[in-house]
Amino acid sequence: MGIDPGTLAMGYSLLAIDGSSLLLLEMGVLKLSARKDPYERLGLIHKKITELIGHYRPHDFAIEAPFFGKNVQSMLKLGRAQGVAIATAMHAGIPVTEYSPKKIKQSITGNGNADKDQVWKMLQQILGLQATTQYSQYDASDALAVALCHHFQNQWAGQIPGEKKATPSRKTAEKKNNGWESFIRNNPGKVRLP
Repeated sequence: MGIDPGTLAMGYSLLAIDGSSLLLLEMGVLKLSARKDPYERLGLIHKKITELIGHYRPHDFAIEAPFFGKNVQSMLKLGRAQGVAIATAMHAGIPVTEYSPKKIKQSITGNGNADKDQVWKMLQQILGLQATTQYSQYDASDALAVALCHHFQNQWAGQIPGEKKATPSRKTAEKKNNGWESFIRNNPGKVRLP
């Protein structure tokens, strides 16, 4: 499950993964009126995520981290929306992972500075989605990018059942062999116990 948090529009998406097959189950936007009480909007976010979790029973919950803007009040409101979404997933026992906007764009397009249209076009290509008005809202496509980014990260880390584990690079292996454990293992005579 992928979430693009917001106080006026929250994007959400759910992907089904079967081996190397990816299937979009649902993608949409919860639109929240600016005229509603801020706490009522947070309640609606909780309600929608609870409904989605109840219906689809996702194994993972990925959310976009808020970017740091100049408007402190906007950041505070966005943080509250994100907190409600995270707490809802945690209450349901679903592991939560947070990704920066740059990491999401990098994972989908290969460019951390890609614009929303470039991300959407890559999502269409990867998932075989048609350019319909149903999916044209960027809040929804951003949520899909979060979910797909999470899938790619887990796939790379070898955490998806049935997927091949990634082999560490030579540099990573060298770092492991250059640590204190390696030194102690290779130099038992130089270690003094208290």
